[in-house]
Parts: sequence; structure tokens; C-alpha cells
Amino acid sequence: MLSLRTLILLGLASGFALSARAAFQADIEYGTASGESLKLDASVPDGAGPWPVVILVHGGGWTAGDKSGGPKKGYMAPMHEPLTKAGFAWFSINYRLAPKYHYPAQLEDLQTAIRWVKAHAAQYHLDLTRIALSGESAGSQMVAMAAMQADDSTRVAAVIPFYLPADLLEDPIKTGTLNPSRSALIGRTAFDDEARTQLRAASPMYFVKAGLPPFLLLHGTADQNVPYHQSVDMQAKLRAVGVPCELITIPGGVHGMLTWDTVAPDYKERVIAWLEKTMPAKK
Repeated sequence: MLSLRTLILLGLASGFALSARAAFQADIEYGTASGESLKLDASVPDGAGPWPVVILVHGGGWTAGDKSGGPKKGYMAPMHEPLTKAGFAWFSINYRLAPKYHYPAQLEDLQTAIRWVKAHAAQYHLDLTRIALSGESAGSQMVAMAAMQADDSTRVAAVIPFYLPADLLEDPIKTGTLNPSRSALIGRTAFDDEARTQLRAASPMYFVKAGLPPFLLLHGTADQNVPYHQSVDMQAKLRAVGVPCELITIPGGVHGMLTWDTVAPDYKERVIAWLEKTMPAKK
């Protein structure tokens, strides 16, 4: 039989665990566009906060993907638990997909989500000065472009792109053709002058400027979808104009972070450490 003291200690521990948990809510509507309901999932720590925030944007070639990570819990889902444990609020968004909706519909939806999160800061006890964007693959292109085209309503404190397609022109210039994802994104089949103009307008590499928030890039050296050197080149271009930018290289890492734990088991902790350093809590 447990002693009274043990029962009290267990009760205290249980109460602490309860207070440390985050409240999760799925499928919150953050806006509408073209008759479509735009939805996000929210995970917010219990308590008064104010909590630092990360808005997560899934990849999928702009034509697929899901905020939840899908059946395999890929896309941005591997970061859900680390962010929750570290005391971050996170909001994972869905957005309009190509080919039904062409660029910049996807970017516009992300901008709507940023404004929604800011508008609901009091409700969720969020710190408006500590909002970061993070996306993977197609989602990383979106978060980078959102930072580069930000105004007062969408400005954030940090950006974390995973395997960023920084230059959407590189592949079609080499091959002379558009791969299916780029074709779907801009609604064109031939790599002509108009396609070149549209892809350039969607390429973060061409919009780097001074005054952007700090960037943390992550990229695997064995990525067969987006060349690793695009993140290396992006880091150099950001640093050249005085934007703080760090690059976490994943040796042998492929496109998609589901297998990264086997080659870089500390990458999630390094992301959290960078966020805590870049967006420190007010003292």
C-alpha cells in the first residue's frame, strides 16, 4: 500500500506533467480563398506564456502533402514533438495546391496564416516578437519567399528552410524542360520566356536583400531532388548582404527528413538550440 507521502508526490508529479502538456487542435480554419477553406493544426503549451511560435509548411512539390505529415508522418511532422517538448507553440498549415491553383496562391495562403496567427496571439498566449517560419522542400520555398516579401503584417523573427529549392531555374536551364512540379506550379508545359519569368519570380535566390530575419538552412548531401549546393549558395548570398545564416549539413542525408535520424541523430536538437538562441525569451 502506498504511503500518504508517496501519493502526494505522485499527485504533484501528475499535476506537473499535466501542466507541461500542450493542447492540440486540428483543422482550425485560418481563412478562405477561391471558395476553399484553409485549415491548420495548432499545438500550444498550457500556461500563460507568452510562447514562441513556429509556423510549419509541408512540402510535396506544391501539388501534394498534408499538415499532419500523412500516414508516414513525414513532411514537417518529425519536428512536432521536439517543438512541443521545448515549449514552442506550433501551427502546421495546409494551403491551396497546384495544378488547380498556380503560384503565388500558395504563398498568399501562407501570408494569410501568418496574419491569422498574429491576430490570435492573445487567445493562444503567443509572443509576437518570437515567430518563426519553417518549411520543407516546396514549403521551404514558401517560407523563404514569405520572409523576402514581408510587410508589417507578415514579418517574422526567423526562418528555417529544410532542403530549400532556392533557384527554380537551375534545373530547366540545364535540361531545357519543366519537370512536373514546376509545370504544375506555374501552369505551363514549355520552358519558354514566360515560364522563365514565372520561375524566377518564385525563386528565393533572386530576392535576397539586407534586413531579412536570420536563416537556418538544413540540407542533405545525398539529396537527389534539390541539389545540396543550392543551400550552400543561398547561405553565401544571404551572408554577403549581412543576413545571419547558418547551414546544418546532413552527411548522406536524402530529400525528406524521415531517415535523417540514422545519419544525423542530433539535427532536431540543433534546430531547437538555434531557435532558442535566435529568439531568446525576454528576461
